[in-house]
Amino acid sequence: MQEIRARAVPGVLGLLLMLLLAAGGPFLFIRGVMSTTGDAVPVTTPVLDIILAVLMMLAAVAIGTGLVVVQPNVSRSLIFFGRYAGTLREPGFWLALPLTSKPAVSLKVRNFESGTLKVNDSRGNPIEIGAVVVWRVVDAARALFDVDAYEDFVTTQSETSVRHIASQYPYDTFDDENEPSLRGNTDNVSADLKAELQERLAVAGVEVLEARLVHLAYAPEVASAMLQRQQAEAVVAARAKIVEGAVSMVQMAVDELQRNGVIDLDDERKAAMINNLMVAIVSERSAQPVLNAGTLY
Repeated sequence: MQEIRARAVPGVLGLLLMLLLAAGGPFLFIRGVMSTTGDAVPVTTPVLDIILAVLMMLAAVAIGTGLVVVQPNVSRSLIFFGRYAGTLREPGFWLALPLTSKPAVSLKVRNFESGTLKVNDSRGNPIEIGAVVVWRVVDAARALFDVDAYEDFVTTQSETSVRHIASQYPYDTFDDENEPSLRGNTDNVSADLKAELQERLAVAGVEVLEARLVHLAYAPEVASAMLQRQQAEAVVAARAKIVEGAVSMVQMAVDELQRNGVIDLDDERKAAMINNLMVAIVSERSAQPVLNAGTLY
């Protein structure tokens, strides 16, 4: 089904024509009835007046069924005895094809929030995810005739796409930093979600303007374990940085002592000094100095 523009004339003209027919029909009917009972010579035959009166009143009723008001950002599709006859998009008062039904379809931009969905990521970890989809109808004919209820269709397909996208990515990457993840690559995930939604909703004449993740978390049953894992990784990363800095500081201290000739250290004393410096720098507690005052002898 493809949307086509319906032809229409200003509704004021249709309203005037309907009023003229509605007034002329009773006039001819009364004249026809009175000509059958009066003595004057009738201008036309009474039967012809009555037939014309009935036809004019039927025409007035038919024209009245074609009058329609189109609101801004709302389309009215014309269905003539089961056949699609076009869509009116221009706001105003119009006279369209008579004897048609005119279902309305909103063309306004709308939001859909999926709520919190519980799914498994690509590694099988249960997570909670939610998204907001911004959409609008661009083809009223498809929205009305190609799907059963386009609003329910958007809801179902949006939740299905969110679940599918969540299963394609891990929640977070711990080993490979270059691997995309739901938490680390939100923009890419949102772009993939929008593309998949557009493909699914095109059959309903819907355009997806934006799709964004608004909620992302581990499920409660694994949240504590994953938090401990993240904390452990943070501690390991911090320790590695501290050790790296400590090694460079010790190396600099030894090089400076030897360059300035402050003290001549053999390998054993150099190893002891390096050990003391590393313990003092890497230890979580502040170092407590011990003064060597010499011996009694």
